[in-house]
Amino acid sequence: MGLELAELLRAYGADYRKKYADKLLPSHRLAMWAIEHCRTERLGGQVYGCPNCQEFQYSYHSCRNRHCPKCQQEQTQNWLQVQQELLLPVPYFFLTFTLPSELRTLVRANQKVLYSLLFQASAEATQKLARDPRYIGGQIGLVGVLHTWTRNLIFHPHVHYLAPAGGLHSDGQTWLPARRGFFLPVRALSKLFRAAFRRGLQKTNLLEQVPAKIWSQEWVVHCKSVADGQAALKYLAPYIHRVAISNRRLLAFDNRGTMETSQVTFQYRASDTGQLKKCTLSVEQFFQRFLQHVLPHAFVKVRYYGFFGAAVRRKLADLQRRLGSQTHNPTEQQPVAAQSKADETPSKILCPTCGRPMTFQRNLAPEQCRSP
Repeated sequence: MGLELAELLRAYGADYRKKYADKLLPSHRLAMWAIEHCRTERLGGQVYGCPNCQEFQYSYHSCRNRHCPKCQQEQTQNWLQVQQELLLPVPYFFLTFTLPSELRTLVRANQKVLYSLLFQASAEATQKLARDPRYIGGQIGLVGVLHTWTRNLIFHPHVHYLAPAGGLHSDGQTWLPARRGFFLPVRALSKLFRAAFRRGLQKTNLLEQVPAKIWSQEWVVHCKSVADGQAALKYLAPYIHRVAISNRRLLAFDNRGTMETSQVTFQYRASDTGQLKKCTLSVEQFFQRFLQHVLPHAFVKVRYYGFFGAAVRRKLADLQRRLGSQTHNPTEQQPVAAQSKADETPSKILCPTCGRPMTFQRNLAPEQCRSP
């Protein structure tokens, strides 16, 4: 087994929490505890035994924290299954809205408010421009997900959206297709995004902390075609449940006795060249980079707008029928997350000695402890 984030937290998580006790957010503290104890006896589990050679196996529960590298892969597959019900049989576009680097310090210090404003401003700008008859001329649908990091864990808040190439006429019946290979003009979209974000800031006490030059520079907005709905979902899915760093990217841990002197090396793929690179940080710096991407408690990182909104799903179903979409029966796809913890262990565990199926022996209650 390779190096894991949990191993680093078990080694120096307590030291980090002690050093930053007054500054550590409750969401950061909880994420650290969950990852550290994921699939250990602290969370309970089951015991399996081999009737042939008396071997025993312990299978412990996962933490299910959304920032844990061990717990997110099956969640991504589950999300993909559920989203099939939203697909339209039309081309799709992938949009990205990025906040200027000068705003990052302010956003990091006010995450819940400004992440929500990032969603609000980008969705508002896109929907407003789409209503212009020169482009779409109707209501569009957006599926958006917040992403806060670069590949080397630098703080870089931005939102990705998937949008079908067209919109719904005000009559609620007519589909208005976008022009072939074109959705919306990004320069105009950038200006609307910037203006909407500023209006939102005016409703807070944060506007005076923003450098004036921000409002005269261009904000980065990208828009590109991503083929049909199936391809679009697969394009977006990795952003849904991906954590800031996966265990497979961790290369080395040089334990020198303290978190300030010990070092962690991880790899990442450079976005400009596509080449694999290595980054080495002290454990303390590594924890800081990782934790700045832990989302505020209960923050919703995936949001739906327009005819994808939860309140108008009946309208979406009508639109799918008119466009000839083959939707899926939701009763046939039960989310993995709906399973109980007792069901998360594979139904067939083989004995490591003789290879025969092991049988369930008993449940293990979680240790009597509280998470921080």
